[in-house]
Order: sequence, then structure tokens, then C-alpha cells
Amino acid sequence: MKNIALTELLTLEPLEKGLFRGLSWDLGFRALFGGQVMGQALAAAQNTVEADRVAHSLHCYFLLPGDAHHPVVYDVEIIRDGRSFATRRVKAIQGGKTIFYMTASFQHAEQGLEHQYAPMPTVPKPESLSADIAFYENILDKLPANMVEKLAYHKPIDMRTVQAINPMAPQKSEPRRDVWMRASQPLGDDLKMHQSCLTYASDYYFLVTALQPHGMSLMEKGLRMATIDHAMWFHRPFNFDDWLLYSMESPFCGNARALVRGQIFNQKGELVASTMQEGMIRKFAE
Repeated sequence: MKNIALTELLTLEPLEKGLFRGLSWDLGFRALFGGQVMGQALAAAQNTVEADRVAHSLHCYFLLPGDAHHPVVYDVEIIRDGRSFATRRVKAIQGGKTIFYMTASFQHAEQGLEHQYAPMPTVPKPESLSADIAFYENILDKLPANMVEKLAYHKPIDMRTVQAINPMAPQKSEPRRDVWMRASQPLGDDLKMHQSCLTYASDYYFLVTALQPHGMSLMEKGLRMATIDHAMWFHRPFNFDDWLLYSMESPFCGNARALVRGQIFNQKGELVASTMQEGMIRKFAE
């Protein structure tokens, strides 16, 4: 398989002030992977703030499906530059249409009250688990050539699911999932790149957690899924070259929508980020 660097995807081409262009990867989904648009939009916003301002939250809306065969243009609007916080609004554009909006807030480091009321789940260490992609690598001879090509684009993130799930024969289970993840290649010393990469990875497995009580996977015939909105909060600095545990659960599904929430911990048990997402889920008769 190809040796593909996530840092390349998240390093944008500046077109003019506040305007950037990003490459697109075809991961084999029906539309452009939402994590790509979020990671690139955050990278675009990061390029317009002072060096000491670090993202602490982002809120996104997915408006139209993107095309994985074409690049995306990001238009960054400067909303506010205060003494402590800065706010940016990012519009993602393809074919002259706005497909996505993000509002991101940045802050310089400050001292203050601290507490954590979020225990890290007790799970096996990542070294004891197999990489999720190994499941597909073991059946390459049964996959079409174009699918084998697309698998390469999943390799930049090493993901190891604690609760083994066979997407070709899913069983009903509670709507929670724990996944160890880290970047497969070194990301460097810039925290902003680590944040963009984790934003990219935060969309993996997230909405599909809501399928587990129904014994379904992405391979279910007649299934249509799409992210509606996604929010993320960064609590403390982290290193995505090291293992992080992404603990996800879906508290509700109904009215063709599902809600999922996630907590991301480092190996010390410190909560480094939190996520929320609502998505559309529809099952059509075959």
C-alpha cells in the first residue's frame, strides 16, 4: 500500500489572505470523509491566529456532501481577536457551493481552577490489540482492487478497537465503543498539527456507534448515514504520536437522527478532549 502522510493532507495551500485549498482523499465512503473537512478547516483557521493562540473548541455543520475527487477551498473570516480569545468562522467550498461551516475559538494558555470528573475506562493496553486495518489486510484477495487502493488512506491513523466488531457480520451490542488511536507517522512538535490530526480522527467510528444496538454496520444494504453537526473541545495539550483512548457512546437514536458523545484520554487517564455529534440515519427497504 501507499505510504501516505496525514500531515500532507492537513498542510493547506494558501491562495490569498484568508483563503486556502486542501487536497482530498477518497476513503471509500459515499461522500468526502467529514474528518478531512473538519481537520482542514481547523488548519485553515489556525493559519490566521497568533502563534500563542491554541484551539479550545470548534462547532461544525455539514450542509452538503463533499466530493472526494476534488480539492476543497476554505474561506476564513476573522470574527474577533480579543486579549485572551480569538474566533474564526470557516466556510468550506466545492464547485462554488458551501458544503460546510465551522466556528472555532482560540485561547492563549492561562492558569486557573482545575478538576476532572471523567474516569478513564479500564480497557486492555493498545499493544495487546490488533490494528483494525489488519482485518481487511487479511482478506485483500477477496476485496476489489479499488477497495484495496482506498485502504491505504486509512493507514495514517493506527486504530485498535477494544470491543472487536466484524463489520461483515455485526451483532447487536450496547452503543459504546473504545478505540485506541495514534498517528502512524511522527507529527512534529507543533501542537496545532496534533489538534488538526485528532480532529480528523475524531470522526472515525463515531456515528456508527449508534448502529450497534441494531446489529448493523456501514455495509448494511439500504443504509444511509450523514453527519449533521459535530463539536469538539480541547482541554489540555496532548501528543497524538502517543496512544489516546477514544471512548464513545450513543445515548439516543430516533426520528432518523442519532446523538453520539465521546471522551478522549491520554495514557495517564487525563481527559484531553471531548466530542459530540448528531447524524442522520435512515434505513430504506431493499
